[in-house]
Amino acid sequence: MRDSTAAIPGFCRDCLKEQAALARRCRTCGSPRLLHHAELYGLMLAHIDCDAFYASIEKRDNPELADRPVIIGGGKRGVVSTACYIARIHGVRSAMPMFKALEACPEAVVIKPDMEKYSRVGRKVRAMMLELTPLVEPLSIDEAFLDLSGTDRLHHAPPARTLARFARRVEQEVGITVSIGLSYCKFLAKVASDLQKPRGFSVIGQAEAVDFLKERPVTLIWGVGKAFAATLERDGIRTIGQLQTMEEAELMRRYGTMGQRLYRLSRGQDERSVETGGEAKSVSSETTFNVDLSRPEELIPHLRRLSEQVALRLRKSELAGQTVVLKLKTADFRSRTRNRRLDSPTRLADRIFRTGLQLLEREVDGTRYRLIGIGVSDLCDPVLADPPDLVDPSAARRAAAEEAINKLHDRFGKTSVETGYTFGQRRRDQ
Repeated sequence: MRDSTAAIPGFCRDCLKEQAALARRCRTCGSPRLLHHAELYGLMLAHIDCDAFYASIEKRDNPELADRPVIIGGGKRGVVSTACYIARIHGVRSAMPMFKALEACPEAVVIKPDMEKYSRVGRKVRAMMLELTPLVEPLSIDEAFLDLSGTDRLHHAPPARTLARFARRVEQEVGITVSIGLSYCKFLAKVASDLQKPRGFSVIGQAEAVDFLKERPVTLIWGVGKAFAATLERDGIRTIGQLQTMEEAELMRRYGTMGQRLYRLSRGQDERSVETGGEAKSVSSETTFNVDLSRPEELIPHLRRLSEQVALRLRKSELAGQTVVLKLKTADFRSRTRNRRLDSPTRLADRIFRTGLQLLEREVDGTRYRLIGIGVSDLCDPVLADPPDLVDPSAARRAAAEEAINKLHDRFGKTSVETGYTFGQRRRDQ
């Protein structure tokens, strides 16, 4: 009788050589990182996620951190942006308050985020993705969906091998690692990329999808957060397998359109295609204070500095925005968001700051704030930005001065020239 495993395709993720189904190590290079799956060469849709992205970049740039727990975040009063896998072993998680993270892992090295550096690395990885296929849908700075349909002839390999080659190239050229999920739909590709982090490559085929999902918690389904999971819990529904036994009409009667999503995704049915139009919808910057602030003279310097950061990101991205958005978070964690639409788009720190200041003045009422942020939305082409202001003749002089300061910053660094609002603040914040 013929061994059915003999027909299961597979290869080594390190040297990319074909491997027998029952092999435990590569016959060529000895690596244990072998990938086998019955549907391996018939699947085209992938989710790529950089592993502990911010922390991995910092470890790349400082080898002394390689074996130490690293947390990226904003000081003792901030929250964790990301943590390396060593810190995660101690219980540190993204969005955890920093004081709790340090209680869980007091020996951790805490590093303030350097978003400009992370963005540069993210753009490099994104460019490498686009060399694989034009069908790339970014989800964030460090993850994206890819549809590799029809790329076999271009890369002289099926998508699975092309993706493995991509992961190896990112490690060699960028110095960080990625995890890959390969499937027939976006939902399961995203699920697969989380299964074997870091440096993972997991495959979920169509034939196994229903059985794979059966024992998983309902929170695995996109859109089922803590609140909705609690609703399902009250109705006695904890696993995806329970959803698989229910009719679509019953789920829709109970949960509306979300019921239809539960029915379909619980069965591995996801018709969404990879959409390439995922441009940024806003550009913003925020900071969490070490102590709560309430007075204008305390808040305004931070507002000015953040406005300058937003303006810099707009220039680098060749964007402008027409709506200014102010964000505040009170000492008791209540959020306040205020916005104002401008009569023309802007990419100037001066206009962003002055508009944000007008919004802030209404909120300075003795309330103590732990966080302030400023940003712009309604993004557009910068050619439309900052026309001459006939009402405010001095605006042109301020714009010219800002342009001169930007050139000095580019040449001599951010602290070479500072406004009176922010003088010395960057050094105090470091």
